[in-house]
Amino acid sequence: MKITKKEVEYVAHLARLEFSETEKDKFTSQLNDILVYMDILNRLDTSGVEPMSHATVLSNAFREDKVVESIGVEEALKNAPDEARDCFRVPKVIE
Repeated sequence: MKITKKEVEYVAHLARLEFSETEKDKFTSQLNDILVYMDILNRLDTSGVEPMSHATVLSNAFREDKVVESIGVEEALKNAPDEARDCFRVPKVIE
């Protein structure tokens, strides 16, 4: 076992979480599985692998900036349920 039930209880206490005994057993098992898998990954030879910033290859993530006409106030407010003085009116949420 990479992690004990006592360690799970300690971390839960630090996080101010309360778990039943069944949940503690389940979390201990799940965390142990994760840590065992991390050990398997750490055994892999990654000396020839370049570091990556993303797990998948990004292409065309950025577009060229172009100055274009905006749609205008009238067009933007065309479907607004309520508007006042060229602004959207929304219900008050703070009292």
